[in-house]
Amino acid sequence: MSGIWLAVVGILIFTLGYRYYSKFVAQKIYRLDPDYETPAHKYQDGVDYVPTNKFILWGHHFTSVAGAAPIVGPAIAVYWGWLPAFLWVVLGTVFAAGVHDFGSLVLSVRNRGQSIGTLANKLIGKRAKILFLFIILILVLMVNAVFAWVISKLFIDFPASVLSVFIQIPLAVWIGYSVYKRKGNMLIPSLIALAVMYLSAVVASRVPALQIDLVRYFGGAENEVAFGLNGVSMAFFVWIVVLMAYVYIASTLPVWKLLQPRDYINSHQLVVGLAILYLGLIFLSPEVTAPATNTSADVSWFPLLFITIACGAISGFHGLVSSGTSSKQLNNETDARFVGYLGAVGEGALALVAIIAVVTFFGTTSEFTAVYSSFVDASNNGLGAFIKGASQLATGLFIPADIAATIVSVIVVSFAATTLDTSVRLMRYIIAELGMEYKMPVLAKKHVATSIAVISSAALVLLPQGPKGFGSGGYLLWPLFGTSNQLLAGITLMLITIWLKGKGRNYFVTLIPMVFLLFMTLWAMINQVVFEWNVFAGTDGNLLLFTFGAIILVFAFWILLEAILMFSKRPNDFDFDQDHSA
Repeated sequence: MSGIWLAVVGILIFTLGYRYYSKFVAQKIYRLDPDYETPAHKYQDGVDYVPTNKFILWGHHFTSVAGAAPIVGPAIAVYWGWLPAFLWVVLGTVFAAGVHDFGSLVLSVRNRGQSIGTLANKLIGKRAKILFLFIILILVLMVNAVFAWVISKLFIDFPASVLSVFIQIPLAVWIGYSVYKRKGNMLIPSLIALAVMYLSAVVASRVPALQIDLVRYFGGAENEVAFGLNGVSMAFFVWIVVLMAYVYIASTLPVWKLLQPRDYINSHQLVVGLAILYLGLIFLSPEVTAPATNTSADVSWFPLLFITIACGAISGFHGLVSSGTSSKQLNNETDARFVGYLGAVGEGALALVAIIAVVTFFGTTSEFTAVYSSFVDASNNGLGAFIKGASQLATGLFIPADIAATIVSVIVVSFAATTLDTSVRLMRYIIAELGMEYKMPVLAKKHVATSIAVISSAALVLLPQGPKGFGSGGYLLWPLFGTSNQLLAGITLMLITIWLKGKGRNYFVTLIPMVFLLFMTLWAMINQVVFEWNVFAGTDGNLLLFTFGAIILVFAFWILLEAILMFSKRPNDFDFDQDHSA
């Protein structure tokens, strides 16, 4: 079977979902009002609350949620065969991710741009709010560690991509000043910036002197540099320090100076990247060589599939972006459908092409099964398989494989960096809010909260020892990232469901995916915490994952209990003082 058929069926379902299902949800369930004054206008401050054109905001939102996860997760999940991964990405995007991202955006907009964690206080109670904020805090901390590790690894593996990624920063700052100070148009400058980025990637691919290869600078992988660190470990350390310095600055600047223009560039980059891959797919028409299902898998896909693809179908982190940054920039409430639901569809399209790139890359089924011989092998080889498969698709447009690999790595790094500094910004908000809650106003200071976020994230990725050597923290945390992320999505859907019931509306559009997701996630999480990571069970276990996992699991059940009690109330028992009247 040609991989084109997977693309045709998937994109058709995405299109129908946005055209009809999201319109139904917007008009009948969320009831968007074009006359409602959004928080971006009501609380405009030029830093976080900034009314933004829906296309620019879609670019920020899309690239913030479309990090490396919608690539890595599907590239691993095809271990169980392309069919389960394909169905979850396509149907999960339309019926779960879309309503989740869209709903969390609307709920925040109708409540002063408050985050999902803050809204838990109003919807479930103060105890649940504090517990939920701690779950979110742990999740964004893990996001920071995981994505910093992924970016550093890609910089080491693809040094030709570094120059292009660094060039984007001053270009984004220039665009920000050009647009917001001179009232210019962002489209043409962002396209020019994208052209400069890709040109530098092409040149760096062929000119070794322009490749920022720290391992080579440090004398090679085996050379001991300092403090017992070899070339690779020292390169990891340097890149983590550089990334943390960057996200500190990026997350404290006003959104218009760097965040919005860079994300707008990345939105075009994603569109161009997707166009290259899908057009390459059409011209090459490669055959799907991976099996539809893997009957000899060493671990069951049920329920692990639904936490392995933790982005690309539905993701709790999306709700944090929707309610943490996007809601503060929404110009008109009716833009929420375009930004929220279409943003989820865009990520679904990325996850879909990730699946296609991997399952069509191998020449034969036996070659695929040799690389994906176990779930552990799939976890180790998934990202590399995607980059090679995506590069192969790009050759359908006569792009040389080495240049294609650099461009693909630039795209992945750019999205991961976008997610990273958005996540640090969100972590700053949460630390500040917890500081105010516990009467520690010093934590509400921007630079204090950001310093805590950056230092703790760097420590988490650098300090734990693991199979990848120095800097294994991000790698070790990946299994817990999936379960925590999906658990957060389930709780967010639960909050939206309670809100809809309180407004007397049809809440089944969020209740059904909520029940499904919480069931799968809690099942997987209990299995991991109790049986896989438990350090008291007489096995090796994993203290880092067990500690974080156990805390999150206890908090989650506590929140669920509070939510069930709240959900049992009659609609007129709810109190939505700040809510929109519609």
